Amino acid sequence: MKEVAIVILNYNGITYLKTFLPGLKKYLPASAAIIIADNQSTDESTAWLKVEHPEIELIELSQNFGFAKGYNEALKQIDYPYFLLLNSDVEVKEDFVSPLLQLIKTSESIAAVQPKILSQAEPAFFEYAGACGGMKDYLGYTFCRGRIFDFCEKDQGQYEDQKEIFWASGAAFLIKADLYKIFGGFDEDFFAHMEEIDLCWRLKNAGYKIMVEPSSIVYHVGGGTLNYGNPRKTFLNFRNNLRTLVKNEKGSKLIWLFPTRLVLDGLAGLQFLFKGQVKHLFAIIKAHWAVFFEFPYLLKKRKANKAIIKQISIGEKRLRDVYSKSIIWQYFVKGIKKYNRL
Repeated sequence: MKEVAIVILNYNGITYLKTFLPGLKKYLPASAAIIIADNQSTDESTAWLKVEHPEIELIELSQNFGFAKGYNEALKQIDYPYFLLLNSDVEVKEDFVSPLLQLIKTSESIAAVQPKILSQAEPAFFEYAGACGGMKDYLGYTFCRGRIFDFCEKDQGQYEDQKEIFWASGAAFLIKADLYKIFGGFDEDFFAHMEEIDLCWRLKNAGYKIMVEPSSIVYHVGGGTLNYGNPRKTFLNFRNNLRTLVKNEKGSKLIWLFPTRLVLDGLAGLQFLFKGQVKHLFAIIKAHWAVFFEFPYLLKKRKANKAIIKQISIGEKRLRDVYSKSIIWQYFVKGIKKYNRL
């Protein structure tokens, strides 16, 4: 019986589908099935899939819901024990599913597992979106084993251990379907970027573990929908990071952390200004105003999340893997760019 639905959310990704779908099919284990959820593409994606891959289940969504709601709408229609969310711009060169499935089955407390994510363009290096496991510092800034800010390490076998992490990359991760649904899936207001971090934080607040399995490897193009230098991406990242803090951080800490983050974000904006990237500065300002206006709404979400967590918590919050120092200080002041030197 198939246990895993590999769900690819597609929007105008016919080039990626043509490039990477054959490899995914070639290395597909018997335990898994491929499902394409199309976000109302305007290219020839759906027509091509129906002709060239009629055996693959295709879910055609009624509109472009974005990443977060797109997945939520698609997964409502899928009934498998496990969901494996996979970006369309991911290449596989072997069976990456089985190691993830084997690990997630070892404990009821493991909610999600991500593979090692390498760069498709430079396979010797970790890829920005996830690398070898997502982490977070005590100020709420995110980074990865193998990627801190814009610096991606070369993979030299330095992170080959299974490890509890803070968040799993939305580019590729396996999650227990019942937990995804109980927790309400991704926050649809995020549209795209950091919705996986928000979901993982909620899971960890309920006592669940997020893991990385480096023996499972995928190769990610990255920036397929919004490239990493796009001001729209800057806006979504800064807005959604603050949203995540308000929704999930401990109340007594949030009182001082939120204003601190506004100041630090402002410093990041000045850095963009000095580089002549004025659009990115305005993206940060726009992100801050968006959060100010929706603050009461975020507090309601926070309360609703706490109610769900209280009902289904399996233990203490899994926050032991939060980095206790400032990643900004380590990177920009001390010049530490590699995770294993922190």
